[in-house]
Amino acid sequence: MSRLAGRYALITGASRGIGAAVAKRFAQEGAHVILTARTVGGLEEVDDAIKQATGTNATLVPLDLRKFDQIDALGAAIYERFGRLDIVVGNAGVLETLGPVAQFDPKLWTRILDTNVTANYRLIRSMDRLLRASDAGRAIFVTSGAAKEPYPYWGPYAASKAALEMMVKTYAMEIAKSNLRVNLLDPGIVATKLRLQAFPGEDQAKLRAPEDVTDRFVDLAEPACTRHGEVVAI
Repeated sequence: MSRLAGRYALITGASRGIGAAVAKRFAQEGAHVILTARTVGGLEEVDDAIKQATGTNATLVPLDLRKFDQIDALGAAIYERFGRLDIVVGNAGVLETLGPVAQFDPKLWTRILDTNVTANYRLIRSMDRLLRASDAGRAIFVTSGAAKEPYPYWGPYAASKAALEMMVKTYAMEIAKSNLRVNLLDPGIVATKLRLQAFPGEDQAKLRAPEDVTDRFVDLAEPACTRHGEVVAI
């Protein structure tokens, strides 16, 4: 398994769930993974699993994506250490809570938009030149079916994912003549903490595990990928 051999990959929200599963899979495919999350312990657990499976360590960067200047600092640090970036996976996202739009807590609204939209804008802004320095830069942003159809009480989360999709599609059009390929990925229903927040009575053992959706991430991350500006559903 070496479809990503020699590639440098940044993955946000990598301490658990889909982000952790993608980190482990990318490492198994030969990539050196740079992992960000707020939870240091979770990052260390993922790193231990990668070390056990591949014999190599990840680069761990504990940070809060809502502190946007830290994203800029991360871009500078990646440039100094690696000189380029081949893959970005914008996976980190929050639901916070469900509730009617007219009564939604403004602080939670801001947290959702900051994490799901603005942090990804800052990620694009910081990593664009690094991705262009790659011979085959790839960017993947995790979206949701909630961006497509309105559902009661999902307003803030749905609005954030709809905004993310429009932003990424626009970015894809702007860099269409470069070697960079940018897509959105909708993993569908997966057993994650976010899913459990939304459906606390659901039996997660009956859902797909995060590891079950990593194939498509590899497809979109490898140099051979030609898809661009799409919303790819699993």
